[in-house]
Amino acid sequence: MKNIFPLFPGFRNKALSLFLLVFTLLSYIGLWSQSNNLAPLVDKKATASAILLSKKLQAISKQGFAIGHQDASSYGIGWKHKDHPDKIDSDVYRVLGDFPAVFGFDIGGIELDSPDNLDSVPFDNMRKLIIDAHAKGGIITISWHLDNPVTGGDSWDKTPAVAQCLKGGEERVKYELWVKRVANFLNALEYQGEKIPVVFRPFHEMNGAWFWWGDPNCTSKDYIRLWQDTVEQLRDVHQVHHLLYAYSPNKLNPGDEYLKYYPGDDFVDIFGIDIYDRNDAADYIKSVKQDVELMKSIADKKNKLYAFTETGLEKIPTEKWFTEVLYPAIENSGISWVLMWRNHRTSHHYMPFKGHPSEKDFKDFKALPKTLFLKDINQIKY
Repeated sequence: MKNIFPLFPGFRNKALSLFLLVFTLLSYIGLWSQSNNLAPLVDKKATASAILLSKKLQAISKQGFAIGHQDASSYGIGWKHKDHPDKIDSDVYRVLGDFPAVFGFDIGGIELDSPDNLDSVPFDNMRKLIIDAHAKGGIITISWHLDNPVTGGDSWDKTPAVAQCLKGGEERVKYELWVKRVANFLNALEYQGEKIPVVFRPFHEMNGAWFWWGDPNCTSKDYIRLWQDTVEQLRDVHQVHHLLYAYSPNKLNPGDEYLKYYPGDDFVDIFGIDIYDRNDAADYIKSVKQDVELMKSIADKKNKLYAFTETGLEKIPTEKWFTEVLYPAIENSGISWVLMWRNHRTSHHYMPFKGHPSEKDFKDFKALPKTLFLKDINQIKY
């Protein structure tokens, strides 16, 4: 190329460097605009880590779906982390030699300032496990089975209590204290000086009748107000800025509306659905495909992420459930992750453990092209 800057020695190199820098930035902006098509997050002051998590989840959904397990490292069949706090274990790891990509935790009990959650997991241990999972590249999702503020019963005490938690309600002072304690725990989740991003999934399965925040124990209007108020307290009062908020109804029965309790686009980052196999694979597959497709259509219109936020078959008695029931139902769904429920005991578990009849099927499940465990998601660029 002819030197167009003959009177300015060295300028050519500077000009070329500037051109390359501008070209690179423009190219990056172009790629960003193509991939970054998500709606703005609920929190306009979201931390960089929270924003990065949303990008990570979006990138995962384009390659497959992250495999999650509730209380994966807290306890399993025949072991508890609190008994061996220096060792990070998992039934999934024992079977596969790899951890799940999504680690589920529950902070029920934090509202009471209890040292342990509702499943006897010490909160100090939980915080360390969350830090460890994040440091490994895992994704953290947290649910909140909070007690009934009116009666002192648990989440399954169906005594109406939502209206009493709202401004002007009889339990308002108590509820504000409870949210403050949640905020204190969440704000204590740090790694290398940064807040650990969390998918927060409160007040789930609201279209079911088993929780005090569910139908018919509260109106949809009051439910929406409770959700919005909780977000505003966490975000605006307590300055919790590292959360993505997930809305997750239960399996839709005929006549159910997925958006009946929806708090609005400004209060939800991720759509979810909870569906369990009740030993009827045909009905399960039908429900998953139908409900996830509905969720997908809504999420796509609103440019939001969506996930299969709870699922499983208790004790996994169905032969090849993972490869022949679950996988075909979600293979082409576009979900970011799927979370299997916990392994509490041999009569109540949702993941295979060493010696389980489904161990081989689970290994075959891992080998399928769209199942992404911890090592897999750490290879994804986003």
